[in-house]
Amino acid sequence: MDNQNIAIVGLGRIGSAFLRNMLGRRERGVNLVAVAESGNTPGRQMALDAGLKVVSLDEIVDLDNGVDILFDLTGIPAVRREIREKLMARNNHHTVIASETIARLIWAMTTDDDLPVIAGRSTGY
Repeated sequence: MDNQNIAIVGLGRIGSAFLRNMLGRRERGVNLVAVAESGNTPGRQMALDAGLKVVSLDEIVDLDNGVDILFDLTGIPAVRREIREKLMARNNHHTVIASETIARLIWAMTTDDDLPVIAGRSTGY
């Protein structure tokens, strides 16, 4: 199986839980290349403890084809729009942006645990 190079933007409740799950999948083809989190969250500390790079969104975008899937788990539509615009500006047609909807599907297929639910949070693309 080929490795999938992934990055996660947003390590709040959902992003932290997803990161924990993905850390457990490292030997199953998941290569976490970087995470972005501006706040001092437990997920940020978990990433640092796991030896991951905690970088800015711009630094993730600069990885170009080094990121196969970029999970936007911020829940902020403006961030998703910013990610799309930055990838387009770099002519990056490789990196796929995955929303919380996709993260929830992956979650359902990889664990029996419940992913946190945040009331009023939009999970669309």
